Amino acid sequence: MAVNIDTVYQKVLALANKEQRGYITPQEFNLFAGHAQMEIIDQYFYDINQFSRIPGNSTEYSDMLGLLDEKLSVLKGFHNANVFSGSVNLPNLPIDLYKIGTVIYNNIEIEEVNKNELLNINKSPLAKPTLSRPIYVNTHSGLEIYPQSIRSIDMTYIKKPTNPNWDYIVVNEKALYNPANSTNFQLHSTEEPELVHRILALAGIAIEKPQLTQMAAGFEQSKVQQEKQ
Repeated sequence: MAVNIDTVYQKVLALANKEQRGYITPQEFNLFAGHAQMEIIDQYFYDINQFSRIPGNSTEYSDMLGLLDEKLSVLKGFHNANVFSGSVNLPNLPIDLYKIGTVIYNNIEIEEVNKNELLNINKSPLAKPTLSRPIYVNTHSGLEIYPQSIRSIDMTYIKKPTNPNWDYIVVNEKALYNPANSTNFQLHSTEEPELVHRILALAGIAIEKPQLTQMAAGFEQSKVQQEKQ
């Protein structure tokens, strides 16, 4: 379930207006909202990388990885692409692609390598890519698939989320929420408090209200302490 943008905005306003700490306009809020959403998504990938590397209680870390995977599930996509002369150019990749997950050929996962690795692989007859052991290189212009006889691939990926937008109509010089033209956050419902905290922190910097940033930092510290209990 997505996070309702009006719920987040009203909580941000309530906290910002408390003790007259500042007002955040809809335009400012929308800018902060998009930035906060991307920060949270990027943090998922950092956390997955960190938890995957930590030795110890496999059950504990698999639970965390499972939770992160669940949070990313709202952004998961699947795509089939044709391969031309060993290449999948950008126009043939998903238009909403943010990060590639798994690239697949004939139910076989295609291993990603970098350009330097590709040079060494091609020098070794035993390591050269085959249809049963394909590889790919992710470049600025698309994907290079080896062996070049492959004509089609499937891929899982993470979608770039749509920008959240709190739309409104003006009635008696007051902005009233317009749900028909608003866009909710494309995040797991549990991320609502995190969005509020991050938006408050961004607002505190932008409108030069350090109290907001300090208040958001206090909320974040409380959350960390609760997670440690």
